[in-house]
Amino acid sequence: MDGTSIKTKGAADAPFYLPQGDECDVFLAAADHNLPILLKGPTGCGKTRFVAAMAHRLGRPLYTVACHDDLSAADLIGRYLLKGGETVWVDGPLTRAVREGAICYLDEVVEARKDVTVVLHPLTDDRRMLPIDRTGEELEAAPGFLLVASYNPGYQNILKTLKPSTRQRFVSLEFTFPRPEHEIPVIARESGLSEERVQPLVRLANKLRAMKGQDLEEGVSTRLVVYAATLIANGMPVDRAVRVAMIEPLADDPDVKDGLRDLVTAVFG
Repeated sequence: MDGTSIKTKGAADAPFYLPQGDECDVFLAAADHNLPILLKGPTGCGKTRFVAAMAHRLGRPLYTVACHDDLSAADLIGRYLLKGGETVWVDGPLTRAVREGAICYLDEVVEARKDVTVVLHPLTDDRRMLPIDRTGEELEAAPGFLLVASYNPGYQNILKTLKPSTRQRFVSLEFTFPRPEHEIPVIARESGLSEERVQPLVRLANKLRAMKGQDLEEGVSTRLVVYAATLIANGMPVDRAVRVAMIEPLADDPDVKDGLRDLVTAVFG
């Protein structure tokens, strides 16, 4: 519709995801019983990769929608568009997923406009229906349809939150950053850097995460650590890679960045 959706089918190679607990079993059990799933956790901790891995494991198409302030129910459901001199109806990603029996993943759902959650309610109970007012249709979800949403509770405020009435329609899984013994091999595999060289990066990441709520609004994500490791693996000096991938994305204040660079020196020497 507006560039917010991505459809992926089963690839030859499964997306790499290293389980941290029983989250894969819970997801598969929920999917088996058509239960909608809500993923809660900080940005960059692996929620999107997890959904992609589960979609591949289930063999279902996946529509991913990156929610934002301007995302409306019409963006998800569809709208009439002018094509070749004719007005035609074009399904949105949610409607396509409902018709096809695919997985629809709404990433950071709290960022979307309030009318989006109203549309989701009939799909998250035993009706499994999607009313389309513009066409007069009431679509019953095809077998295999699964609604998955995610959000970052750390960014919630009074204007952007999920109402209890919405949260209680989902099975919820809480995500956090992996323990070092899990994060180190993940970063090594994703970046090509040896586990021995990844270890200090993960140690630094955990020190930065401990500063969340003090000098930093958010801790460094696993994604950013992978970026730093990738740059190092391809020949960039460690201090430069850490600065551009793990320091600059976290803060703009010069004093805060100076403090973070001191922390880098303490970890790497």
